[in-house]
Amino acid sequence: MNGKQNYNLPPEIEEYRDQHWRREETLRIETAHQAEAFIERVGFTACMTDSRQPGPSLYIAVCGRRDAVMPHNVQKDPESSHTWILKDEIVRRSKVYYGKLVRGKTMFIATRMIPYFNAIWGVAKREEKKRLSAGALAILKVLRKEWEMATADLRDESGVKDRKAFTRAIDELQAAMIVVPSEVVYHPKFSYIWTLAEGRFPEQLARKVDRKTALREIARCFLDCAGMTFPGELARVTGLSRPEAGIGNQALVKESLTISPSTGSYIKSDLAGALKLE
Repeated sequence: MNGKQNYNLPPEIEEYRDQHWRREETLRIETAHQAEAFIERVGFTACMTDSRQPGPSLYIAVCGRRDAVMPHNVQKDPESSHTWILKDEIVRRSKVYYGKLVRGKTMFIATRMIPYFNAIWGVAKREEKKRLSAGALAILKVLRKEWEMATADLRDESGVKDRKAFTRAIDELQAAMIVVPSEVVYHPKFSYIWTLAEGRFPEQLARKVDRKTALREIARCFLDCAGMTFPGELARVTGLSRPEAGIGNQALVKESLTISPSTGSYIKSDLAGALKLE
């Protein structure tokens, strides 16, 4: 269900999001450098979601319009194809985090936000044997030895040869912020190259952050570019539970950075004054 169908945001907030989420023709993204700057600005963003899902999206920013909808035949669509090409280049450049996180959400994360996401979803080494499946542990053992490996070779070396089982295990490792794709190759056949996240972002993943701080900073980051949130929006965008999203949003109210005009809704204080919602 599209959150916009349930909650009509003030036109001023939609325009605020147009600017920050690059939903305008004059702000559309064309290059990997522009995409990385966008990711660093918004803090975290989906890759291929369209206007039917809440939150910022690289695909929507490539389209440069707020009503962008992904066509059924994405292979022949120039905007979705260009977004995919940019995604591959961004992965190779390794300047921002990319992976399939909680609930299968494929996201980019700015480097400054990695410690906060890791505090919520990361799995520490001491907890791996207790929290990871046998397949995930087998794959991780190989990557800790070889550091980087293509999908087919990793399946063979780990012994997780069933495709579905391997996909589940690699998704589990991505959701735990342990493994990330480092490159995408198309010849002689399509394959991801997998590597350890700590090899690409060692300082960010080593930084210790408590859970409440992480919730507050994730909420702050989203609201900074969203301007206002409606009930459940932060949870849907990030994969947080609604109670934890609420903890993060309420922490900003205590700092007087936001107000809550109604249950579950939050707006930046400076914008609230301009819209007379105080």
